[in-house]
Amino acid sequence: DLPKAVVVLEPPWNRVLTLDTVTLKCQGAQSPGDNSTQWLHNGTLISRQTSYFIKAASVENSGEYRCRTDLSELSDPVQLEVHVGWLLLQAPRWVFQEGEPLQLTCHSWQNRPIRNVQFFQNGRSRKFSYTDSEFHIPAAASKHSGSYFCRGLIGKKNESSEAVDIIIQGPAVPSTSTFLLHWPQIPFSLVMALLFAVDTGLYFAMQRDLHSSMGAWKNSKVSWSQGP
Repeated sequence: DLPKAVVVLEPPWNRVLTLDTVTLKCQGAQSPGDNSTQWLHNGTLISRQTSYFIKAASVENSGEYRCRTDLSELSDPVQLEVHVGWLLLQAPRWVFQEGEPLQLTCHSWQNRPIRNVQFFQNGRSRKFSYTDSEFHIPAAASKHSGSYFCRGLIGKKNESSEAVDIIIQGPAVPSTSTFLLHWPQIPFSLVMALLFAVDTGLYFAMQRDLHSSMGAWKNSKVSWSQGP
């Protein structure tokens, strides 16, 4: 089977504002001299170029994007959301593993300057800055899961973004089958040790009984030879 192609967003946000610029690139094997790429938007063929460029995003650009090359299968879908508003919370993805860095960006329409930027988690302020529109957590933990949004001043207007859910997943848990496969190994070793001990005890007991029987036989033989 051919490997799947992969859709890559540049910048790496799947949520953008109207008039933002977005480039979608298709990563997949190609024959020498063959640069043809098929791009599908909501299942409809839209381009055969290597990359798909959106100069000024509109709500109509929202939807599911997939691509393929001549030596790759159709990619998994990538969802692009184009929002209308002054502020938008952006992140490379919305599901993280514990220990991974988490970075959020409070993005403004047409990159207007933002002042008094605040980030909120579950309605509580997590960070305030006069000009810094990014919020960074070096190592995400389960307590960082929740609903996030940002707020700031654009000109004299106090604007807020829509809330977005962020999920922090714990470390991978072994499957039940794997657990069941390994847990009997310790009891099995104990059972083998017990069986060895029992067998050893039986061996010495049999040896003892055999010696006793041989001794009794010899005594009875001597007694018989001395009879009338």
